[in-house]
Amino acid sequence: MSRVALITGTSSGIGLATAAVLAKADFRVVATLRDLAKAGALRERAARDGVALDVRALDVESSDSVANCVAGVLRDYGALDLLVNNAGAGFVGALEQTSEAELRRTFEVNFFGVWRMTQAVLPAMREARRGRIVTITSVGGLFGQPFNDAYCAAKFAVEGMMEALAPVAQRFGVQVSVIEPGPVNTEFVASVVRNSPAATATTRDAYSDLVAAYRANTAGVFASLGQTGDDIARFVLEAANAEKPHFRYATSEFVRGLAAQKYVDPTGDSLIAIFGARLG
Repeated sequence: MSRVALITGTSSGIGLATAAVLAKADFRVVATLRDLAKAGALRERAARDGVALDVRALDVESSDSVANCVAGVLRDYGALDLLVNNAGAGFVGALEQTSEAELRRTFEVNFFGVWRMTQAVLPAMREARRGRIVTITSVGGLFGQPFNDAYCAAKFAVEGMMEALAPVAQRFGVQVSVIEPGPVNTEFVASVVRNSPAATATTRDAYSDLVAAYRANTAGVFASLGQTGDDIARFVLEAANAEKPHFRYATSEFVRGLAAQKYVDPTGDSLIAIFGARLG
């Protein structure tokens, strides 16, 4: 019987590609997004690839929406084998340019949304003693990057949450993995720019040269090293299918090279084993 996958944030980019890639790999895919009116590109991709998707509304910022969606999937399919936490929102701004409301919004989507989804699916997976939880984090969850203070803080938090959960979840047959992309050429980047704060004259003058240099250099990195949504989706599929999936999947040599500077073991498996051993 085909496995059931629930994916968040599938209106575009990595989420959209992951829905199509998993469906082609014989998963029954529940592709969710906050606004069903924005499902056009998702449906077009499904038609192009000749796959069927179960498209549903889900707002990861709403506990009720999360609970209702997960309950509906379990009711309709009888199981949930794979959760892909993909929904996210970028934000660019220096710390002093970032309001508390903008900080909280960044955490609400990128951290608390992942927490809600994971908490919602765990009981069924634990009782079934099987399941996979795959979360799209970022190289920004490994390294703080200029003018990404709020975004990196949220992604660091997600990495810590999943690293803490993984050895415990393993005891119930549930495998936890994080996918760590570097630059990815999707609509996400344009959305980040749109959601960036309007700097006051004081901070604009103070940071303008630094911001200009950062954006120019970042554009060069995206142009030369940027991946596609489908590139990232293939790592999700690998984590979903591997007999013993890694905890950490860096999606390019660029990211792995950076990670190697911070971690002796870039897969993260040794840390999971160490903390798993503490459970007796």
